[in-house]
Amino acid sequence: MELNEFKIAVLPLRSKLLAYACKLSDDKEDAEDAVQEVLLKLWEKRYELEQYRSIEAFSMTLTHNVCMDLQRKHKDMQVIDNLPDATHGNTPELLLEAKDEVRLIRILIDSLPTLQRTIMYMKDIKGYETEEIAQITGCNAEAIRSNLSRARKKVRDIYLKIIQEKKRRNQL
Repeated sequence: MELNEFKIAVLPLRSKLLAYACKLSDDKEDAEDAVQEVLLKLWEKRYELEQYRSIEAFSMTLTHNVCMDLQRKHKDMQVIDNLPDATHGNTPELLLEAKDEVRLIRILIDSLPTLQRTIMYMKDIKGYETEEIAQITGCNAEAIRSNLSRARKKVRDIYLKIIQEKKRRNQL
């Protein structure tokens, strides 16, 4: 698809994509960003667009996915923003301890078997729904829940053992 064809087939969809993105997003600027990203992706795929029965449907799906990704990023940033900081009366020592705990949990998650690590990351960090994870991994929803439960239990158990060991050493 050349530039003129792209202008005729895709650019008129912009207002519809923006309206949809606004429904999915709480922020008009995020919706604009999402539509811009979708248009860039469509331009990058311009030579493949003819294989789709409906460019509009494909564009709407892209818009949905981009908006969901933006929401997940905002959720991740909120988690980071809620970490304790020095302005709330926390001492540098407490901040260092919090960073150490985050680092420890990351190490524990990284030590999990690949499937459990992937599922835990997708569910607890990225915010994917169980059905989305099932589609991506090819596992059924029950296997996702079971692996997630085992992963969480393993991380929790090892974390508690490490914390108890630290307390025991500090008491000596």
